[in-house]
This record gives sequence, structure tokens and C-alpha cells, in this order.
Amino acid sequence: MKTIGLIGGMSWESSQVYYQLINTKIKELLGGFHSCKSILISVDFAEIEKYQHENNWNALNELMANAAKRLELAGADLVVLCTNTMHLCSESIIKNISIPFLHIAEATGEAIVKSKLKKVGLLGTKFTMEKDFYKQILTQQFEIEVLIPTVEDRQLVHNIIYNELVLGKITPSSKEIYKNIIYKLEKRGAQGVILGCTEIPLLITSTDVNIPIFDTTKIHAEKAVEIALTE
Repeated sequence: MKTIGLIGGMSWESSQVYYQLINTKIKELLGGFHSCKSILISVDFAEIEKYQHENNWNALNELMANAAKRLELAGADLVVLCTNTMHLCSESIIKNISIPFLHIAEATGEAIVKSKLKKVGLLGTKFTMEKDFYKQILTQQFEIEVLIPTVEDRQLVHNIIYNELVLGKITPSSKEIYKNIIYKLEKRGAQGVILGCTEIPLLITSTDVNIPIFDTTKIHAEKAVEIALTE
């Protein structure tokens, strides 16, 4: 079994879900007393959030690359970044390590292709929805058409993530807002929806909507296990 290196803390609520999913999958596949060999570096999300909203991606690139380097030095065999938005720093991470980096959009693209869907909605932070780093992988590598919400709805999605979900706050009213936004994407032709922020599955599950959801946290964690168990 390879050792999975996790960069967590963005937020810690979703990082604990990664740890649980990875170990649950290992136990399911190997049985007995098996658990996952893993190393976790957890950053201070207050620092990350500050740099994000100052648009200081140079500082964020450095923070993420340093975390990845520390995981490699500690003995990790692959690196998993436990957040969607911070994959904006993936190039910097890849340049600074010699072990594989598992990109969350690539794992998600594989899952969508397996489901035989061609057009999906994308929810996440404004960074994830509006910048190309995520959509480009889905469109260019997997030929998946990606729909994003309207400007107003993107702001609603973003605000709920930062004002509620990363703080562990789950409210029925926010669930209804998300359900309505997903319904609007469905009316525009989305055959499924990517929960492209690792906190969103804390709020939305498959029973809340009519179309398939792609829980990026689960997809990413289980793909990491698949790699860890591949000789």
C-alpha cells in the first residue's frame, strides 16, 4: 500500500471527511484491521482565505508547494489536495515535487465519463466557477460541457460556502437556495451537477436533487485509494 499525502485544513470539516472516506474504502477493499497509510499536513484556513480574497495567488502557490514538499519529505507516495479551489495552485505543486499529484478535476472527469454524461453544472467558490483551471480540464481532456450559474447565483453559492459551510454551519434555507440553483442548471440542460467544493456535500446529497451529483470529495478520496492500492 502506498502512503497518501493529504494537504488539508481548507476547511478542516471537509478534511475529516476525506480521512473517513479513505479509511472506509480501504477497509471495504482489504477488510480485517486494514486502514490507510497516510500523512496529513493541515494549514490554517484563515491565512488561506485572506490571501484568496486579496487575490494573492503567489503567496498561495508558495504555501501549497511547501506543504506538498513537506509531505514528500515525510514519505508520501502521492499528494492529494483536499479542496477544489486551491487546485489553482496545482502547477506550482507539481513543479516542486517528484511524486504524483492527483488532480481533483481529472478524477471527477473520469467519473462523469463513466456515467456517460456530456453536459454538467458546476457549483463551487467563485474562483472555481469563474476561472478556467477546473473547467478547462473537463472540456479539453474529457469533452464535457460545463454550465455555471448566473452571476447572482454564483455569488449566493460563494457566500454560503464562506459564511456557513467552512464554519460547519448547515441551514435548511441554504439547502433550498442550492437546490433551486441546481434546478435552474437542470432546466438549462445539465444532466448532472458537480459539487465542486469539498464542503458542498455537507449540505447537498443525491436525495435533494433530480439529476446525478458528483461529490468531488468522495470521488477524489476513492481515486486516491485506487492509486494507493495499485502496484
